[in-house]
Amino acid sequence: MTHSALDRTWMARALAIAERGRGTVRPNPLVGCVLVRDGDAVGEGHHERPGSPHAEVVALRAAGDGARGATAYVTLEPCDHTGRTGPCTSALVDAGVTRVVYAVADPNPVAAGGAGRLRDAGIEVEAGVLAPWAEQQNEVFLHLVRRQRPVVTLKLAQTREGALVAPGRRWITGPAARAAVHRLRAASDAVLVGVGTVLADDPRLDVRHVPVDPTAQPRPVVLDTTGRTPADAAVVRPGAVVLTGPDVARDWRAAVTAAGAEVVPVATGADGRVDLTAAMDALVDRDIQVVLAEPGETLTAALVTQRLVDRLVLHVADLAGHPSPGPAMTPSVQPDADATWGWRTVAAGVLGSDLELVLVPVETADEQRRSA
Repeated sequence: MTHSALDRTWMARALAIAERGRGTVRPNPLVGCVLVRDGDAVGEGHHERPGSPHAEVVALRAAGDGARGATAYVTLEPCDHTGRTGPCTSALVDAGVTRVVYAVADPNPVAAGGAGRLRDAGIEVEAGVLAPWAEQQNEVFLHLVRRQRPVVTLKLAQTREGALVAPGRRWITGPAARAAVHRLRAASDAVLVGVGTVLADDPRLDVRHVPVDPTAQPRPVVLDTTGRTPADAAVVRPGAVVLTGPDVARDWRAAVTAAGAEVVPVATGADGRVDLTAAMDALVDRDIQVVLAEPGETLTAALVTQRLVDRLVLHVADLAGHPSPGPAMTPSVQPDADATWGWRTVAAGVLGSDLELVLVPVETADEQRRSA
């Protein structure tokens, strides 16, 4: 559908207003609203924080009587349910708005149905204006509602031959690439590794090389089926989460808990390891919505083959290295004919002497046929 230039212009304004809620609104979505009558904005607003009035209500209050006969441009379909606030559909109808234009439908089944309610009330409704922009803006919220798990970014570093380890070097990549990783951490709720990485490297998994609010450090998360994480490991501190199987030793659990970490038993899978779906559920329960995974080969392979990676950030160093002996699921390893995953490059750049590729998973032809 082709939308008018005027509708796109006002929706762009609504999207810009929605950004004012970034950093305060989660776990709710970013939403902006502009009320336009006779070519002029008569009211605008954004959702500020959970429990505060929705963007439509803020804009209606700003417009007052000017809302009657106006068009409402909203970045997310107006809700049609009563929660901590009333339904926005009722507020729009009562205010006398005659047209509503929104970017993305609300996927939350509790709040959905607003467009139909507005149409039933005689209001003209148009959907999908600047939808790709709105999808990107609310990626975390929409992903969580649609897939019921956090957004997962997998970060890998490799040599030009595809090795995940360069003999004699602690880091494969240079300072610019390492700083980029810390920026990824700063934008995440948690940094995820397996216990093998903890035992081999004793990482801190915090943000150090770029500015960050001290209160907004990501939470370290360790997958540790049998309870091998040392209580004095750098990641074992307040805020850390250690996901284990159901049968870890009591003494170990007590020691790790005393050091400040939360030990969370979850179900194990057929392979005897922590079930990754159960792990993701546990993270959602703790309001962890954005995860940066920095794992070794075993966990990397598990995340990829179970289709739990939403974005792959790959740093390629101009170094020689031994080809990885394990199942390293990097783009340099071509899937077999029967594989159920593939990658599409969406961005590329240079970080010092290293190459950065950003990739997203794509369905194979077999998957597309199965889902058709």
